[in-house]
Amino acid sequence: MKLSRKGEYALRALICLGLGEAYGTERLQVAEIAASDNIPEKFLEQIMNDLRDGGFVKGLRGRKGGYRLARPATEISLGQVIRHVEGPLAPVACASHTAYERCSCPDEANCGLRMLMLDVRNAISDILDRHTLGSVVLVARRKLEASGRRPSFVTGTPNLPEKTTGRQTDGLLANLLPDYFI
Repeated sequence: MKLSRKGEYALRALICLGLGEAYGTERLQVAEIAASDNIPEKFLEQIMNDLRDGGFVKGLRGRKGGYRLARPATEISLGQVIRHVEGPLAPVACASHTAYERCSCPDEANCGLRMLMLDVRNAISDILDRHTLGSVVLVARRKLEASGRRPSFVTGTPNLPEKTTGRQTDGLLANLLPDYFI
């Protein structure tokens, strides 16, 4: 599975909204999210409409309008978001649980490639369904605060990286659980 730009931007926008809530911002406008995360504004408008249709965000029009999460970040799994934006997680259709299509293999039940792709699909699904937007927001906030930074929509200044903490190869689990090692 390769995450498209649309999927990446959708997740980054949701993380931005989650951080907004964590910092006490009731709503964020598309322009604020776009500026904060370096996302093309017109493309982000389309993505936010899609996320609204999927029940992930609520929008309010007008001068004090903007977007907010439709439910708590801890109730939004990354798997739900990616399936909504990208479609099935399986790398091949014959390994998909939600969009199964028979493949061209003459013996699907004993196909080694299909068995491998089922394992890949299950591993991806296990990770994405186990983690919520809330856990990602928690790690992002910890990392921002450890570096002495705040999101640009809070400070009103561009979100330029000055220094990083931790290894850039540390994933979500390593940041949630400091004693976690692979």
